[in-house]
Amino acid sequence: MRVLIVEDDDLLAAGLLKVLEQSGYAVDWVNNGELADRALNDGEHDLVVLDIGLPGMDGLQVLKRLRSRGQTIPVMILTARDDVSDKVRGLDFGADDYMVKPFELNEFEARLRALIRRAVGVSGVRLSCGNLVLDTISHRAWVGDAEVAFTVREWAVLEYLLIHQGQVLSKDRILQAVCNWDDSISPNAIEVYMSRLRSKLEPLGVNVRTIRGFGYLLDAQDAESER
Repeated sequence: MRVLIVEDDDLLAAGLLKVLEQSGYAVDWVNNGELADRALNDGEHDLVVLDIGLPGMDGLQVLKRLRSRGQTIPVMILTARDDVSDKVRGLDFGADDYMVKPFELNEFEARLRALIRRAVGVSGVRLSCGNLVLDTISHRAWVGDAEVAFTVREWAVLEYLLIHQGQVLSKDRILQAVCNWDDSISPNAIEVYMSRLRSKLEPLGVNVRTIRGFGYLLDAQDAESER
């Protein structure tokens, strides 16, 4: 999942970046409303963490413009403790949740996970396909009784495939979801991650299918593979 952090406090932004990247999210950061509006207009992000008190275009304006374009991605607003009116206006403008500064990073991450689950229609903290189960909190995975280890990038790709089960996902879409702006990764790198996932999952009964000309699809091994 690709997250945009919009925050002009460098120290807070660094903390949010660190905790999300450690959990396998692709994270981008901008520090003002104009850059946020430009980034969100591209439609490359799955979730935005939006500070209200930004220089230039404030967070409420960014949110209002986002929703006026018909974009429905989840938005968590950040607000100072005394800004009750901004919190209310943010929810009225279409924010999905809010955090009051200062806050605990573990609560912040848990509430982001809840927003993502609601956005993609997933209930609970576990994702599954056939015998494959991913626990999105502990970052552990099993196929049947066997625990399977993944690198951070492999996990990010696999989680994205699981969240979008039933959809064929193109290389570019997967790349945008799991890579930051600063990552110099080509679409061909996705083939490498898919190959690694296949080598770990197919002996255990889970297919990473290549749909020629379109992308990739995760399914249980009773379906025929196209390669």
